[in-house]
Amino acid sequence: MLIAKPLKDRFKIIDSFSKSVKLGSGLEETQNLSNGAMRRAISALKICQRKLDYHNVSHMRLIATEACRRAKNSKQFILEVKRNTGLSLEIIPPSEEARLAVISCAPLVNTTSEQILVIDIGGGSTELIWVNLRNVEPCFRKKALFEIKPKLKGKSDNYGAEVVDWISVPLGVVTLKDQYKDVDGDSAQFALMACHFEECLSTFKPYKELLDQKSDYFQIIGTSGTITTIGASFLNLKKYDRNLVDGLEMSTAQVLTVIQNYLNSGPIGRADDKTIGKDRQELIMSGAAILQTLLRLWPTNRLSIADRGLREGLLFSLIAKNKMVDA
Repeated sequence: MLIAKPLKDRFKIIDSFSKSVKLGSGLEETQNLSNGAMRRAISALKICQRKLDYHNVSHMRLIATEACRRAKNSKQFILEVKRNTGLSLEIIPPSEEARLAVISCAPLVNTTSEQILVIDIGGGSTELIWVNLRNVEPCFRKKALFEIKPKLKGKSDNYGAEVVDWISVPLGVVTLKDQYKDVDGDSAQFALMACHFEECLSTFKPYKELLDQKSDYFQIIGTSGTITTIGASFLNLKKYDRNLVDGLEMSTAQVLTVIQNYLNSGPIGRADDKTIGKDRQELIMSGAAILQTLLRLWPTNRLSIADRGLREGLLFSLIAKNKMVDA
């Protein structure tokens, strides 16, 4: 959760809260949200509700994503959240999740980048959005991404930006891990997760045609706990610092070195690694399998790490919407 005040075209963060509740844990087996997962989520949402009340928040948007899209009992969960917290969650479609991910990462776009791949690795799904900015004036490339609409793929917008394609892969760090939790051996599990994720890219146009990108003009922007953790490990941070990680650029080789170090450490070594953290250590390798697959397909010297995501995308969109209402 982020609570913020508008400040011209930006926002000032007033309060925030984040807690890993693993809402999608067990979803692959039962097709339902487990009672334990729902209890953890509602407990975290009660904290959010108290913070919203304390700050007298007047404009808000509260969303749920892939786990709730897939779970048969998601309506029951939404009703339980409302009954226990008073909060009304909205289950958004994959296209809206993709749009919000792009908006949140727009400030990190390099003006020299002509091809952009935005990656959002979530707990239950992974969104990929490929945008062609070649026909957009460099000074308008960030602004173009703020107004991007994934549903208009194959068409240029008013700035000349084109969503070449986007895909929501129903595999995230939790759901992918759950599918291979019974596989013995760290390396074997990792390899199987990477292969399975690549199989799910078969309908993604840049994968089908293996779009050729020149490294000097191609940029990947990645947002997720996996990617920020890899950035923190690369910097060897004993205590996470958002100011050092957000906007950090890494090459494919640097990312792969960090991932190999994770594999070399094994589960025990990763559990003791303070740069990974207790909440992340169980999920880091499934997220790393997704990222390594993407960097193998589209290697780059410009992976920009974004410590931002749907929350920031929501804030930017709310600010823009309220400006239209006020106008």
